[in-house]
Amino acid sequence: MKKILVTGGDGQLARCIKDVSSKYAEDFTFVYRNSLELNIADEEAVSKELECGTYDYCINCAAYTHVDNAEKEKEKAISVNHIGSKNLAIACKKHGTMLLHISTDFVFNGIKRVPYTEEDIEEPLSVYGSTKLFGEKEIKNNTFKYFIIRTSWLYSEYGHNFMKSMLKLGKEKEELSVVNDQIGTPTYAKDLAEVLLLFIVKENTDYGIYNYSNEGTASWYDFATAIFEISNISVKVHPIPSKEYPLPAQRPNFSVLDKAKIKEALKIEIPNWKDSLLKACKTLS
Repeated sequence: MKKILVTGGDGQLARCIKDVSSKYAEDFTFVYRNSLELNIADEEAVSKELECGTYDYCINCAAYTHVDNAEKEKEKAISVNHIGSKNLAIACKKHGTMLLHISTDFVFNGIKRVPYTEEDIEEPLSVYGSTKLFGEKEIKNNTFKYFIIRTSWLYSEYGHNFMKSMLKLGKEKEELSVVNDQIGTPTYAKDLAEVLLLFIVKENTDYGIYNYSNEGTASWYDFATAIFEISNISVKVHPIPSKEYPLPAQRPNFSVLDKAKIKEALKIEIPNWKDSLLKACKTLS
C-alpha cells in the first residue's frame, strides 16, 4: 500500500482531500500533518518526516495565504511559501517522493484578457504572489518528480474563504459592496482535491506545471450574487470598482486559467463554477 503525506493538514484543501480520499482507502494510506506537527519552514523537521515516513507521495497544502497580511509579514510568507517549498523539494528528491504542490493565479499580473496558460510569463503584483512564485522555482530547481498545480479563488465549507464570509455577511447586513472589475474563476476545493488524487491514481509522470480551476469566469460581484441566490439570502449587492475598495495587496484584474493541459493529461471534464458552488452551498444548508 502506497503512502501519501498531506501537509497543511488543518487547511481547507487538506480537509477536502480527507473527505474524498475514502474511495482510495484500499490503495493508499494518508498521513495528515498540520503546521504544529510539521512546520515545512523547518528544514530538519521536513527531512526527518520524509526520512521516517517512507512516503511515496507528498501533497503540499501548507501555505501562507493571507494575501493582505503578507504585505507587512513578508518574512512569514517567505518562510512557508518559499523556504518551505524548497525544503520539501530537497527532501522529496532525496527520498524518491513525488511532490504535488499547490500554487496560485496570483503569479500573473492580470494584464491579459485571454486565459493564462502554463507557459505565460509570471509577474506577481503582491508579496504573496512573489513568494508563491519563488516556491515554484525552488521546486523546479531541486527535484524533478513534481506537479505544480496553479489554482484560483479557492473556497469550501471549511476554513476561512470568500463563500463563507459572504454567507456570514449576508445574514448580518442588508447591503454589501463587492468589486466587479477583478475577473477570475471560483474553484471548489473538493474538485481540486479529486484532481490531485487523480494524478496519483493514474500514475501520471508528465511532470511540470498545470492549471486547474472550475470552468467559467466571474467577478467577485458575480461570485457573491451567486452565493446569495443559491442560499436564498436576501441582500442587496452593489458592484464597485477596485479603487473604491483599496486593499494592501494588489490583485490581478484578470486571472482566468487555461486548463487544456490538465484536461488532456487526466482525460477529465471540469465542472462549471456555478454547479460546484451549488454543491458546496448544499453542504452548509
